[in-house]
Amino acid sequence: MTAADVAPFLFDVVGSMAIFVLAVLGLGVIASMMGIFNFAHGEFLLLGAYTVYLAHEAGLPTWVGMIAAPFVVALIALGLERTIIRRFYATPVAAMISTFAIGLVLRESVRLLLGGQFYSVEAPLIGAFFIGDVALSKWRVVIILMTVIVLAASYLFLSRSTLGLYVRASLENPGLARASAIPTSRVYAGTFAFGAALAGLAGGLMVPIYSLNADIGVPFLIKSFLAVMVGGVGSFEGSVLGASFIGAGAAGLPWAIKPVVADVLLFLVAILFVKYRPTGLLSLWRK
Repeated sequence: MTAADVAPFLFDVVGSMAIFVLAVLGLGVIASMMGIFNFAHGEFLLLGAYTVYLAHEAGLPTWVGMIAAPFVVALIALGLERTIIRRFYATPVAAMISTFAIGLVLRESVRLLLGGQFYSVEAPLIGAFFIGDVALSKWRVVIILMTVIVLAASYLFLSRSTLGLYVRASLENPGLARASAIPTSRVYAGTFAFGAALAGLAGGLMVPIYSLNADIGVPFLIKSFLAVMVGGVGSFEGSVLGASFIGAGAAGLPWAIKPVVADVLLFLVAILFVKYRPTGLLSLWRK
């Protein structure tokens, strides 16, 4: 096997990891910082993709829709958090069920608007970079670079900024945070909107790769939950590790075995890992 044979495989794996990290990051932030699983995460991805589609249909450049997507989805999520989700924080199970119901309404609403059809949106950058005989998709390269930038910015925001300190304090000890005059209600709302914005960005960036349809977020939701569990609930770094693991498996296994078998095998490996290492991948490095 030559370098020209291996390079496309590695690029495909890295590109898939980047997409999964973007898709999982928002879910991981909400699950880790707020202690609830957002079952509407896949639909926030869908709304980001749908925003890009609407901009494209309005005759605007695709990149305008991609810039608008995280802000549009964050505003929608903020409205949902203020009116519905915040009422269930005391009962996390009820909060998760409410997000499932919200996701169902959002998905079926978009399905109605799309008429059940599939639509494609052209990437702002088309073509490929060539390194020798190896062709690298320009848009996938952009997604990889964007993922690195978003990861670094999110980590610095959550670990170094005053707002990030408020978020961590509100999660670890809400009572003490309130006694310290931290507005925990606003912090929860901001965290939920931030996680949804990341999902919107992921949906906006991936829509040129995956055809837009009402179910575009469903496969990512299922694998995102798996990634958060594998990485370890409760940490930003764990979500990134889990997403990288699932993304690499989702892209790498179909090169060796049939895609359907690869999905089943990936789920089995992940479930076994969670069973025998429930604290996640991050615990392996923290020993």
